[in-house]
Amino acid sequence: MNWKDHALDLADRVTHRTSRWRGPVSYTPRHLFVPQWWEREGEQWTLREPLTDTDWYAAVYDDRSLITRVGALHADRAKSGDHPTGRPTSSATLPSLVVRMLDHARIDDGDELLDVGTGSGYGAALAAQGLGDASVTSVDVDPYLVEAARERLDLAGLHPTLEVVDATGPLPARRGKFDRIVATVAVRSVPESWLAALCVGGRLVTTIAGTSLLVTAEKRADGSAVGRVEWDRAGFMHARRGDDYPPGATSLLATAHDLDGEDVMTSPYPVVDVANAWDLDSMLGITTPGIEHSYRENGERRTAEMAHADGSWARAVTADDGRTVVHQGGPRRLWEILDSLRAYWLQHGELPVRGVQVLITPEGQTRLARGKWRAVL
Repeated sequence: MNWKDHALDLADRVTHRTSRWRGPVSYTPRHLFVPQWWEREGEQWTLREPLTDTDWYAAVYDDRSLITRVGALHADRAKSGDHPTGRPTSSATLPSLVVRMLDHARIDDGDELLDVGTGSGYGAALAAQGLGDASVTSVDVDPYLVEAARERLDLAGLHPTLEVVDATGPLPARRGKFDRIVATVAVRSVPESWLAALCVGGRLVTTIAGTSLLVTAEKRADGSAVGRVEWDRAGFMHARRGDDYPPGATSLLATAHDLDGEDVMTSPYPVVDVANAWDLDSMLGITTPGIEHSYRENGERRTAEMAHADGSWARAVTADDGRTVVHQGGPRRLWEILDSLRAYWLQHGELPVRGVQVLITPEGQTRLARGKWRAVL
């Protein structure tokens, strides 16, 4: 099979037959945008350098995200034997998610689109294929990503506008207001500049950092935007302001399994893999942002750990008698915060974050409301 066969097969899997994005997926050469990437092998990141076109096409035309940058090291600039440390800082997003984000934008012919988070450039390529070069602007904080994407887009015969921009600051506005903004990086609260760059009636699609919550909102004449958290789910890396993310709680998380807690308690709830309990993780990400998680199983024994950069940590273990024994330390009791959310869930039948109403003020404050529940980001 050549790459066009793979791309057509990918389009069959990630779009419906009347989708405006079916054509762009079927004739966009994704392999140009991801020549090599990082894969997790055991406890370390290892460079994946496909030796044949068969291996290359099978990986890049699969519907999955490919990590292209870990810490400050991009896979393009790496060599065999490199094993970077830190968090993933850029990726080629799985195609079905790119398509879903564009679908949520409800793009019409003639709309001007701002793509926040150029990354590999594949999303900008799909947008340019579907809307035309002149209707697409894509921005990223990373100068190398922007330049590499520009070169690869050129190889694909595409020439949208690309700029190096910190998306949390002022956005490009030389072409006037944008009709649609689609962000494939996550933000805690929508930056003021995003609403300033959006035209009245324009639609914003983004995600809340540290959650799987996907927000859509439309701008009003008073400069605010109203919308909701969709029932769909999406997760993206946090918007970076520099070359790498600031230090988090990773080192504390790594030692949490050996610490004796200042408090030891028994939880009424079983040990849970929080990061994969999406609604619970999202609720925790709203109320107590910045927690990092680990989870492992050994037979019937389950262990979950939580850590925060403020020094708070928790470890929950399934004891031999089936009880959940929790050790905690630091300024906050993280597992008790988690248990309070699980108690809310049992009391009310659901967590309120999915489907919540959203108001974004002109100053960039994001307010969430559902029934009596409120949160301000």
